[in-house]
Amino acid sequence: MNIGTKVALAVAVAAVCVASAVGLLVHRITAADQLASARSDMDRRLMSAVYDQAAGRKSEARLDPPDLPAAVSEAVRRGVRVTYLQDGPHPVLWAATRVSDRTVLALSRPYGCEADELAELDRTLVTTGAAATVVVSLAGLALGVRMGRRARAAAHTAERIAHGDLDARIGPQGRDEIARLAASVNAMADALGARLEAERRVTADIAHELRTPVAAMVTATGLLPPGPAAELVTGGVHKLRGLVEDVLEVARLDADAVPMETETRQVSAMARRAVAGLDAAEGVVGVRIVTDALAETDPRRVERILTNLVANALRHGAPPVTVEVDVERDRDGDGPVVRVRDHGPGFPPDLLTVLTTSGPQRFRTGCGSAGTGLGLTIASGQARLLGARLTFRNHPDGGAEANLRLTGDDA
Repeated sequence: MNIGTKVALAVAVAAVCVASAVGLLVHRITAADQLASARSDMDRRLMSAVYDQAAGRKSEARLDPPDLPAAVSEAVRRGVRVTYLQDGPHPVLWAATRVSDRTVLALSRPYGCEADELAELDRTLVTTGAAATVVVSLAGLALGVRMGRRARAAAHTAERIAHGDLDARIGPQGRDEIARLAASVNAMADALGARLEAERRVTADIAHELRTPVAAMVTATGLLPPGPAAELVTGGVHKLRGLVEDVLEVARLDADAVPMETETRQVSAMARRAVAGLDAAEGVVGVRIVTDALAETDPRRVERILTNLVANALRHGAPPVTVEVDVERDRDGDGPVVRVRDHGPGFPPDLLTVLTTSGPQRFRTGCGSAGTGLGLTIASGQARLLGARLTFRNHPDGGAEANLRLTGDDA
């Protein structure tokens, strides 16, 4: 149950309680005033009838009426002058007094008119209370819906910020707690954006400063005499150079400082070029064309994405690795898709949850193996720049699978 419904129900319940209490109070006060006025009038008429009886004049009172209620008779015979309301389908108001030791003088009149007036008052109170409850409930519903809409907007903006949209903000509305929450979310987004920007600058600066000494190390390794030690040092230096270049590329992707050069290319050609660039992929990586297509994109970046995906599959999965080119239909229409699948154990459940919710996390590796963890991060950033969609899953027949959905026309 959302906050709008809760507020509306709370207001409706409060309105019903207030209307019921007010109606009951008005009913009791009116009934008491009505009965007191009628008794006073009957007592006055009874005293007038007593005077008429004493003077021998005819009056509307009766002596010892047979229908006199027993309670009235007993009270009068004890010397009490009584006014008494006899309840029933046809209520009667009595007034009686003793005029001698054994004689009772009594007056009576129907009380149905007052009862009808009270019933009419009750109907009016019920109608008015119901109308007031409906109006107040509608007002509460409007207030609740407005509060719920603002709370949902704040939650939606917070979710956008959590997914990386640091420019998302909540428009200020009012001065209540929700407005304070919105201001706090905006301040959090500002602080988070400033901190991430500082981290990006530091990362880019460090990687840039490392390029020169790493290049010198690469040159120096070429002067080493051949041998196992030279091969070990050379391999480590080349991995270090690749890591520095990857860090620089991640920094450029984070800053969106990457130029785009789009052209129309066959998806199959880009897939083959991406695989051809992997020296270690000979004999363990195959390209399968189900349906070829043309795509309007930046081919260099598509090849970079596919190269990273295949390299990640070779490093953390198990051969053979299959690169499949096909065309699939979704809500956006037909579009080329490239599937990269290995035959390893697949993504661990916790990593797959991260990949499907927030995307690849830098320096987090897949399948429990060692590695820098930047390959999928770079692939995801390049896909974002291309307007492509990169998704991950575990194939039903085993192995990890990455799907790159491009935009284009069937070939």
